[in-house]
Parts: sequence; C-alpha cells; structure tokens
Amino acid sequence: MKLICGQIMVICLNSEKVMLNSTDRYLARLIALPLFSTLVIAAMLLVLDKMLRLFNFVAQEGGPVSVVWRMLANLLPEYLSLGIPIGLMLGILLAFRKIALSSELDVYRAVGMSYGRLLRVPYLYAIALALVNLAIVGFVQPYARYAYEGIRFELRSGALGASIKVGEFARFGSKMTLRIERSENNGKDLHGIFVRVAAKEGRTISVTAQQGTFLATDDPDVIILRLRNGVLVHDAPGYRQPRVLSFTAHDLPIDLPKIEAFRSRGNLDGELTIPELVRVSVAEDTPEATRYEMLANFHFRLVEVAMMLLLPLLAVALAVPPKRSTSALGVFLSIVLVVTYHKINEWAEGMGALGILNPAIALWTPFLLFSGLICWMYWTLAHKPGGQPIGALERVFDHLGKAVRQMLARRSLQGARA
Repeated sequence: MKLICGQIMVICLNSEKVMLNSTDRYLARLIALPLFSTLVIAAMLLVLDKMLRLFNFVAQEGGPVSVVWRMLANLLPEYLSLGIPIGLMLGILLAFRKIALSSELDVYRAVGMSYGRLLRVPYLYAIALALVNLAIVGFVQPYARYAYEGIRFELRSGALGASIKVGEFARFGSKMTLRIERSENNGKDLHGIFVRVAAKEGRTISVTAQQGTFLATDDPDVIILRLRNGVLVHDAPGYRQPRVLSFTAHDLPIDLPKIEAFRSRGNLDGELTIPELVRVSVAEDTPEATRYEMLANFHFRLVEVAMMLLLPLLAVALAVPPKRSTSALGVFLSIVLVVTYHKINEWAEGMGALGILNPAIALWTPFLLFSGLICWMYWTLAHKPGGQPIGALERVFDHLGKAVRQMLARRSLQGARA
C-alpha cells in the first residue's frame, strides 16, 4: 500500500515538472474520446429515464411543458456526479486496452516506460475531474436540488398555472368553481367557459361565455376574468325564478388562492454545501439525529470524490487482458465495481444517518477495503512478473462460455434430429 501511494505522489509531482511528450499526448487523445463519449451517453440515459416520469408528473399537475427542461437541468449535477467517475474509468480503461491489444504497451515497456510513467496523463485527468466533481457535489448540486424541489412545489401549489386544467373543474377557494374547454396563449385566452360563484345568504351566480381573458389588477391577489358573449344566471332563495342576463362583455373579479411560500434551503442534508454541513454538524444546538445525517452525507461526498484518485490504477489493472486474449471482461467488471461501490456507499450513508453505525467508520471502511483491492490488482500487474489480476476470472468465464456453447449446440442437434 505504501509503495502504491508513494508512486501516486511521484506521478503527480513529476507531472507538474515535466512537460508532456508525444506519448503523453497520444494517451491523452486516446482517453479523451471514450471519456467524454461515456459521460454524454451516461447523462443522456439517466436524463431519458427521468424525462418520461417528469412529463407524466407535469401533465398530471397541469403545468407547461417548458418546466420539464428546467427540472432536468437541475437534475444534471446529480447525474454528472456518478457519470464523471464512470467516464473517467472507461476512458482510461479503453485507452490502455487499445494499446495492450495492439502490442503498443509491450513496446512502451520494452523501451523502459513503466506503468507509473504511463499513468501520468490518466492522473492529470483524474485530479482535474476529481476537483470538478468536488465542486459539483459540494456546491453546485445542493443549489440545483433545492431549485428542483422548488419547481415541484410550485407545480403542486398552482404557481405555474396548474390550478386551471382544461376540461376539469377548478376551485378557487370555497366559493368559486371554474371550467374551460380550451386554452390558448399560455392560458391567457380561454374558450368555452363556465363559472359558478356562491355568494352570501345562499345566492349563486352562474356564468357561461364563449371567450374570456385574464387581466391583471393593481392588487396582486386579485385578477379580472373578462368574459365575452355569454349568459349570466343570478339565483337567490327569495327569487321566484332565476334572473337571466345576456351580455357581450362582463368583468368577473377572481381572488387568487393563497400560495404558501416555499421552505428555505437547508431542510435536507442534500441541500447543504460542504462548509454548511460541517458548520451544522459541529453546532452545539444541533439535534443528535440531525448531526448523524449531516456527518453521513459529508463523508459520503468525500469518499465518492476520493475514490476517483484510485480509478486510474483500477482501470489499468482491468484493461490489460492475458496474452492471446481479447476478452472484454475487464470492461464489464469495471462498471460493476464502480456501481457496486456507489451502492455500498449509499447503504453506508443510510446506516450512518440512522446512527446505527458511526458515519466515518461506515463510509471509510468500504473505501479502505476497496482501495486495498485496487492496489493489490495494480501491484500484481505492474510489479509481479507475469502477474495478471483478472487472469483467473478470464479462465473461469472462458470455461463457462464453452460449456454454454456446447450445451446450446447439443440442444440444437437434438432438435434437428427430432
């Protein structure tokens, strides 16, 4: 472990003193394409998965479609916090896999370039992206999550026009009911209008109109619904029969429903920046349950970023297949390991937030175990003659593949005979 950590420090220090040569620039180009391609594809897949649910939610609440794009934009930082490590891993892995399969890696090793020297460019990528990810999870994501929850609140409360839905009865307070058949100009121009108002002493006013328009007033809590070409029916307990009035224009004041102000940022630990998490967790008046939640979230963000500094070692260890093998097992295994570690961290954060485990122990123990596994795999490849950390797995999967192919061949032969 000490040898690997010392090598990482040497790589980082030398990368600042020595300019990149042609080999470094070549590796940088090889890493860049799969890195950014994976990042874009991962973000698109995550966004598409969420987009359909957001469209359904906005449609049910009656909000405009443009709200979906605002909500997705506020979700991007959360998706990037997971997409960046996966992109970094696959970018380095596919680049080294390419030079390994084309025997370029053997040439570099033959001329005296060690794995530590070849890792200079990957670590430049890792450090830069780790800083970007730290800025995202530490400062950008909390504000984006709060903005996302604010839009959801506005949709549910009707602040984005969700109070009036075409073809449905909408209530304004306890006395007014409104229904419209068609809406144009972002809800300003209405067609096929029915309004019923319950007044004092049992009086009611019912109005139907062909068209209507909302107009603002000096009072922010009151708007005017200007109706055109309609009929007004006024009824009361003392009337023998309702009074009916036809009109070409009629102004109907509407009291807007009171919309509760959205809560302040920071009610959830995910909405606090890293300095705010530290400040709240060390405050003396913070409840113990809240302190556990803040500490668990704080350590979760740190271990997610810290693991990115070990991803180049893992990528190289999984990128180099055994000789005369072109198996892509390392690519599959790398994604499984990164996602599994992320899920373990989420579980550990939950245990730490509940106080079942100490947050620091719950989050940093998996990090140390995973780091030990990565360092062993890299040491086996780089410093053990003939070492191949995934060689055994390659042989197991090769035998399994042959067994499956033989079983399928026997079944197809039996089917042909039958």
